[in-house]
Amino acid sequence: MSDSDFALLDRPIWSALTTSHKHLAEGGARALRYPVDMTPFADMIDMSEASFAVLGDLLSGSQVAALFTPEPVDVPAGYKVVLADTGEQMIGSPTDSPLRDAEIVRLGDADVPAMIALTALTKPGPFATRTHKLGTFLGIRINGELVAMTGERMKPGKFTEMTAVCVHPDHRGRGYAQALLAAVARQIEARGEIPFLHVFSSNASAIALYQRQGMRIRRRLHVTALMKQE
Repeated sequence: MSDSDFALLDRPIWSALTTSHKHLAEGGARALRYPVDMTPFADMIDMSEASFAVLGDLLSGSQVAALFTPEPVDVPAGYKVVLADTGEQMIGSPTDSPLRDAEIVRLGDADVPAMIALTALTKPGPFATRTHKLGTFLGIRINGELVAMTGERMKPGKFTEMTAVCVHPDHRGRGYAQALLAAVARQIEARGEIPFLHVFSSNASAIALYQRQGMRIRRRLHVTALMKQE
């Protein structure tokens, strides 16, 4: 792939909402967002006051817009910043990690309550009632309980983001995260796409796990979540 293809990952939200997820985009030429029941992700064509004004028009009440940008965001008056952090964007093909004592299953609409409960417990990032509609989600059940899952989220061009990598605290250390990550990556690659993911820079253990599986840090992005000032 060319350098211009990889440049899509510098603004992954904008790139996804103007390519593979264009049909989901809400907004217009200056600002776009995903439906709020999927994810709070949004972005703008630039950081001008005009673009921020359009973004503000997309938000109502206490709704939050979460941005992934190459540089820190200079938030104008009229907005409240609820999160300002950095994340590592990692890319690569995680190595296969077979399971001996569990089966990986595909998750669907009936699993949403369990998926929301698991993400609320483990806090891998935002997960809403229709997040699972952004791509395929795979999980592991033990005695009927969903104890681990991973799935697909943003799709900028020929890249697909792996997300919601989470394991119930009572079931960690069994290789579930590694196996699910590899399984999701294989389905992405089977479509001729390239897997990538985001992880907060402070999450050293997760970064180390992904590196052991063969992924590498591509670049650091700034994560900014904001809402309109009341």
